[in-house]
Amino acid sequence: MSASTIVVMGVSGVGKTTIARLLAERLDVPFAEGDDFHSAANVAKMSAGTPLEDADRWPWLAAIGGWLRERQTAGTGGVVTCSALRRAYRDVLRAAAPGVFFVHLDGSEELVAERMGERSGHFMPQKLLRSQFATLEPLESDEDGTVVDVGGTPEELADVAAARIRAR
Repeated sequence: MSASTIVVMGVSGVGKTTIARLLAERLDVPFAEGDDFHSAANVAKMSAGTPLEDADRWPWLAAIGGWLRERQTAGTGGVVTCSALRRAYRDVLRAAAPGVFFVHLDGSEELVAERMGERSGHFMPQKLLRSQFATLEPLESDEDGTVVDVGGTPEELADVAAARIRAR
């Protein structure tokens, strides 16, 4: 199996970073945190409780797409986190790195809100969660990816995602 490029996606608070790190370990590929690709202006905007607009997102998505393309070109594969809430955003990533596979971490708004309330040190405030769920466009049948329910432990979720990636 050639090394895959994977985007672990979903609303804020579903565990993208935790699961993506574990998944990268299981697949023995590099990991990148999508939040690190945001501009300082984007982080400040979200920290202030203001949702990003598409104009804010395009450069961020292009940077993540560039990272994925570099991993494909190098043949190393890689796992990166990115909310990728709308199909148009995923299309940007697919255009940069054809063949990218999406792992959509999915859970109820109540569960995700509870988890967000338990975490500390993240710039995304819980009050933006509703806007993320409103924006979310689930993976469509023609998109290369899988949906993983976040009801299990991080280790279980990473195992499920890894098994589905290996089986494709």
